[in-house]
Amino acid sequence: MDSPEVTFTLAYLVFAVCFVFTPTEFHSAGLTVQNLLSGWLGSEDAAFVPYHLRRTAATLLCHSLLPLGYYVGMCFAASEKQLYYPSQTPETWRAFLLLALMLPAIACTLIYYWSRDHWARHPLARTLALYALPRSGWQAVASSVNTEFRRIDKFATGVPGARVIVTDTWVMKVTTYRVHVAQQQDVRLTVTEAQQHELSPDSHLPVQLLTIRVASANPAVPAFHIRLNSTEYGELCEKLRAPIRSAANVVIHQSLGDLFLETFASLVEVNPAYSVPSSQDLEACIGCMQTRASVKLVKTCQEAAVGECQQCYCRPMWCLTCMGKWFASRQDPQRPDTWLASRVPCPTCRARFCVLDVCAVR
Repeated sequence: MDSPEVTFTLAYLVFAVCFVFTPTEFHSAGLTVQNLLSGWLGSEDAAFVPYHLRRTAATLLCHSLLPLGYYVGMCFAASEKQLYYPSQTPETWRAFLLLALMLPAIACTLIYYWSRDHWARHPLARTLALYALPRSGWQAVASSVNTEFRRIDKFATGVPGARVIVTDTWVMKVTTYRVHVAQQQDVRLTVTEAQQHELSPDSHLPVQLLTIRVASANPAVPAFHIRLNSTEYGELCEKLRAPIRSAANVVIHQSLGDLFLETFASLVEVNPAYSVPSSQDLEACIGCMQTRASVKLVKTCQEAAVGECQQCYCRPMWCLTCMGKWFASRQDPQRPDTWLASRVPCPTCRARFCVLDVCAVR
């Protein structure tokens, strides 16, 4: 392909991916379906269910038009191919045009089916209908959801493409094309996975992401998974009526201190080990008196006379957990992004050290 074709193809590919998955920059610029069609969609706070009935339909239609937009753009980027005359274009381009026309046609057909009977056939309306009382319809349940969503005490978290919302009665997950809904009194929640990340791209801090399976007692309601930061786990539990079970071997760190200790221990593991002389016995940690001392401060970050760190001549007297807690206690709680790069005094001799100077005893 010629240079204009390559340039347009790459640029449109980046635009399409960002338009579908909407990174922060696109949200800030207002390049989202919700913002571009805000006049028709209405307000989410005023009418949560009607808003998402229209939003999911509009999102499906807009995303289905992306291939057709690429073909129209190529008509100008590669004018010599005469793509605006389908009968004269190569076979591959005619097949692509057919696909680009079929996708919005299928999307329009599906949206028309959803919108029949005042959106009663939409997946969200069908789910709400499962919770309707006898002689009432899904609109009554939708009204309850709208009312509870307007309350300020709801729990809400997550990125726009996977938001988690918990009200007094409902557990909801809002995704790009669907809204999952389950009633609190009928659900069983299980923490199935806990992923540890050394650094969060937003805060540059260690973060633990929990995956929770939400399964309804009603077999007609499909189960779904929600993801949230472990620091929000306590707030979620306060809003839920049902207990959250944890799968085997899942450890939840609910505070920043817990996350720091996890990261601190992983960094110490890669530091050079300290060999204890055979004539020296390891005593109990003077911090907790529960386990044996397991770390020694040895300046390994730089040469002996270089930098702010100093050589510590104390014998091993602390376990790894207590040393990590001491390191964290000397930090500014308002600046957790500086913790790993900071230096603190030895708890015994006051020689300054950093994370790289904490060596495991072997």
